[in-house]
Formats: sequence, C-alpha cells, structure tokens
Amino acid sequence: MTAVVGARRRVTASELVLRYPALGPSCALLLAVVVFSLVTNTFLSLDNISLVVEQSLVVGTLALGQTLVILTAGIDLANAAIMVFGTLLMAKLAGAGGGLTALLAGILLCAAVGSISGVLVTSLRLPPFIVTLGMLTVVAASSRIFAAGQSFPVSNGLLNLLGQRFYLFGQIEITLGMLLGLAMFLFAWYALSRTAWGRHVYALGNDPEAARLTGIHVNRTLFSVYLLAGVIYGFAAWQAIGRIPNADPNAYQTGNLDSITAVVIGGTSLFGGRGGVLGTLVGALIVSVLRSGLTQAGIDELYQDVATGLLVIVAVALDQLARRRSR
Repeated sequence: MTAVVGARRRVTASELVLRYPALGPSCALLLAVVVFSLVTNTFLSLDNISLVVEQSLVVGTLALGQTLVILTAGIDLANAAIMVFGTLLMAKLAGAGGGLTALLAGILLCAAVGSISGVLVTSLRLPPFIVTLGMLTVVAASSRIFAAGQSFPVSNGLLNLLGQRFYLFGQIEITLGMLLGLAMFLFAWYALSRTAWGRHVYALGNDPEAARLTGIHVNRTLFSVYLLAGVIYGFAAWQAIGRIPNADPNAYQTGNLDSITAVVIGGTSLFGGRGGVLGTLVGALIVSVLRSGLTQAGIDELYQDVATGLLVIVAVALDQLARRRSR
C-alpha cells in the first residue's frame, strides 16, 4: 500500500512540453548555436553574437505584443504596420523640433490603433484575424499617404537614444535598445505569471465562456491586451529608429509574419491559453541565429526562408501533437 501511494507517475514528453513551453525552443536554440559554431569560424565571436541579438530586437518586441494577443486565441496581422506608422509620426514631429513630444505621440498613436482593434474585437465580436487584416490594410495605406512616398531621416537625440552603444565588461557590445527590450520582456513575464490579470489572460485563451462564468471580465481583459500590445508596438517604433535612424513607410513589410514566427517557434500555442514571453524571446533569437548562421554558411536567402517556414510548421505540428496526447 505504501509503495503504491509513494509511487510517482512518470511524466510524458508531451506533458513536459505543455508544462514548460520554453523548454523545447531553448534546446533548439542551444543546438543551433552549437551547429553553426562548428560549421563556421565566425559565428561564436562576441561581435557576431551581439549583432544577432541586435537584429532580433525589433521583431522580438513586436513578437512580445503578438504573444499577448495570441495567448487570448487571437492574432495581430497589423502590428508591424502600426509600428511603422509610429516611426513616421515620431520622425515628422521630431523634424519640427519636439523629441519628447514626438516620442509620446508615436507611442500614443500605436496604443490608439491597438485599442481600436480591441474595441472591434470585443464590442462587435469580430474575429481578430479579420479585424487585424483590415487594420493592416488601413494603417499601411495611411502610412504611405502620411509620408507622401518619402522616408524621414531622424537626428533627434532622444529618438536616437536607444541606438547608443557601450561595452559590458569591456568586450560585449550592447545598446540601450537591448536593455529596454529586456526590461519589457521581464515586465510582461511578471504581469502574466504573477498577477491576476495574467491569470485572466490565460483563462480567456483556454475557454472564454468558462472564464466569463468564473467572474472574469472577458471584454475588459481582451481590450486591455490589445491596448497594451499597441503600447509595446510604440516602443518597438522607438527601438527601430534607434537601430536605423530613418523612418521609411516601406520598412518591416514582413514584420508581422516574422513576429508570429517567433511566437510560434517559442512554444506559444496559436490556439491560445499556453505559452509565454520567455519562449517568445527564445523564438526571436532562434530566427535571428538561423538567419545569421545560414548566411555565414553561404546559404541563399530564399533557402533561409524555406528553412524558417518549415520550422514554423514543425512547431505548430508539435504543439498539436502535445495537446492531443495530453487529453
């Protein structure tokens, strides 16, 4: 009897994946780093590692906002377009002489567009895919109209601040944009894992009707997710200007798909309710490591896209398999 009570049930691989969504992506990231370190001579250098992290910065921040939306079983196809519109407004207002005003206006614009999507999803009960697809078209066209086909160089000190570089321990090059990105990921991790709001987001993604019956304000929580995602896109706009001091209406045209890729590879389920921002951070790094390593290995960019697409399909397939086995 004691032996029966004391026996522990063996945890299956699928249960382990569901319990720790970032575990698989972390192993994949480590494997990719090892492989590219062996097949190339320059991948593991400090300069290249710093560049890989910097290249993942903007898409990683977009993916952070995307993660919040996907956790509610939604999707945001307009996030990169919203960010680009934010960079254009910041650049144009900064040209008139107001750095702080330009920054705040850009973030508020992104928050406003995100909140509009939230209102359409919650009040009219429209599918997030349709809402954000429409917002993508509207915002992308509005950006081009606003810019009149031009790009705007940015020389304002505050807007360029996140591109400022310094060396950690005298060897590792980092930027203020990287530190801001890390701070936002930590904030989102805390909000999702340590607050009632975060528990409500997961509950909403798992089963909105059950969440409503337990007393959760479903529409209020869902709206807050789109609003917060919009604010994050505004900070991504600031990071983008810090990295490349030029606002271009044609920039980041595949940013929405790249952010979804990072989220899915990072272990967050497209069906909502499972995953987290730490996995998304790893997913963004995987995409950047994959592109950097394949480039240094002499692989054509088109084949890099093929490899990334296959990785997304595999990630979604594994998520589905793990869900089926856990039932």
